[in-house]
Amino acid sequence: MFLLRCPLPLLLLLLPLGSRPQKLPTRDEELFQMQIRDKAFFHDSSVIPDGAEISSYLFRDTPKRYFFVVEEDNTPLAVTVTPCDAPLEWKLSVQELPEEASGEGSGDPEPLEQQKQQITSEEGTELFSYKGNDVEYFVSSSSPSGLYQLDLLSTEKDTHFKVYATTTPESDQPYPELPYDPRIDVTSLGRTTVTLAWKPSPTASLLRQPIQYCIVINKEHNFKSLCAVEAKLSSDDAFMMAPKPGLDFSPFDFAHFGFPADNNSGKERGFLKSSKFGRQTSPKPRVDLHKVCIGNKNIFTVSDLKPDTQYYFDMFAVNTNTNMSTAYVGTFARTKEEAKQKTVELKDGKVTDVFIKRKGAKFLRFAPVSSHQKVTFSIHSCLDAVQIQVRRDGKLLLSQSVEGVRQFQLRGKAKAKYLIRLKGSKKGASMLKILATTRPNKQSFPSLPEDTRIKAFDKLRTCSSVTVAWLGTQERNKFCIYKREVDDNYNEEQKKREQNQCLGPDTRKKSEKVLCKYFHSQNIQKAVTTETIRGLQPGKSYLLDVYVIGHGGHSVKYQSKLVKTRKFC
Repeated sequence: MFLLRCPLPLLLLLLPLGSRPQKLPTRDEELFQMQIRDKAFFHDSSVIPDGAEISSYLFRDTPKRYFFVVEEDNTPLAVTVTPCDAPLEWKLSVQELPEEASGEGSGDPEPLEQQKQQITSEEGTELFSYKGNDVEYFVSSSSPSGLYQLDLLSTEKDTHFKVYATTTPESDQPYPELPYDPRIDVTSLGRTTVTLAWKPSPTASLLRQPIQYCIVINKEHNFKSLCAVEAKLSSDDAFMMAPKPGLDFSPFDFAHFGFPADNNSGKERGFLKSSKFGRQTSPKPRVDLHKVCIGNKNIFTVSDLKPDTQYYFDMFAVNTNTNMSTAYVGTFARTKEEAKQKTVELKDGKVTDVFIKRKGAKFLRFAPVSSHQKVTFSIHSCLDAVQIQVRRDGKLLLSQSVEGVRQFQLRGKAKAKYLIRLKGSKKGASMLKILATTRPNKQSFPSLPEDTRIKAFDKLRTCSSVTVAWLGTQERNKFCIYKREVDDNYNEEQKKREQNQCLGPDTRKKSEKVLCKYFHSQNIQKAVTTETIRGLQPGKSYLLDVYVIGHGGHSVKYQSKLVKTRKFC
């Protein structure tokens, strides 16, 4: 047996028992608007107004009952129940009104207790029942007069729902009408995009009412109502949405249920965050669910999706006058797989140039033809740092960030195959050179000191010369120094843009060359060389570059140095 949400005598007090019967609440527009403004009229009353959608809340296994009166026989009637985030069990029934409430009697009203007994002495006649989470309707073109009861129950969890009842369904039409084919069509499918198309609602195309379409995208399942979407989007699914003034109408005082009053009526509608009946609820993590309203267009491309991923798409037509919505038949689609990366084959002992787009990746494969004890990977990152991963027969051996020149030596294995993954920088495109070899003595890139800066001695500056120094290594290498005159406004940002370490001396003008020399020191602490660059102009700025050239002919550029000669000597 369902429980009454409020004492039945209170409902009978609301029923005028005069000489003329009357619906509750009447659809007389002047009185109807007065009743909407006067929340006390509906406060916790369980009375469903005629022609206005109400939003309410159900606690699990706690039934709720609503009432409305139909005063005359053969009255059209439509009742819509929208479950939000849980299936509902609901039943619509009717029973006759007491004689004083439905007839033309002119005597004094009977005591309340006697009236209550008259109404509840008989079980009402069941008209319709439903169990599920679909938006379900009861529609009748000719309903008998009487007291109608709507009983609702949620057995799964606390939930909220919406109810709409009207005795003028033909003229109201608050919900947008669906086209004859309410399906969403997937017209184009890419790796990160899906294009959707649908037929317009006749409410917009024929009745000229303001309709906007809202698309919902998620990875879990389709939704049957916009109410269910809003419940899922809420950080706490225990609370219903605040109504937008003038569009939604709820007969309840939210504060009575533990909901804070929304005093910020001018802002965009949002979700109420509070606790129900004093029970504290912790915020839930944001779900991977997106809703976007696109106006009255009937084609839309969803972008920024993940490749090879299944998505569910739902479309809702929303009447912006009533803020009530109707769901199209949802669809789903899987985005295309990411294009398979072409794998570059590395040859033993040969340098390979690699270009990687911003945030991109490249795959390389090294399969030595002979058995080997060790394998060496030499990387020369020309610009920003890159990430390198090396797997041998699927097993991860190396994961490092590489800047400048780095060498990695790994233990070999007979008939092993190595997969190298190179990931570029987030700042911009990456360029690098890579060499893989099973011959330990095969070194194409020159060794570098940890510090590749060029130091200038300020006290040794003259009007026509500057003196600089840089570090070397224990390995004998060839060093070449170049100069280039630059404008006085040349700055560090411009210098940074020219820091491509892979550009060798062959890209420089012959006139910019200062000298080349061989240099090394067995004592690493003394591996320092100096050079004085002469023939410069007074008060001019110069960009100096030092290149170290390895035995295989590959060069690496030190960090550029900006110097300036004295103007007066």
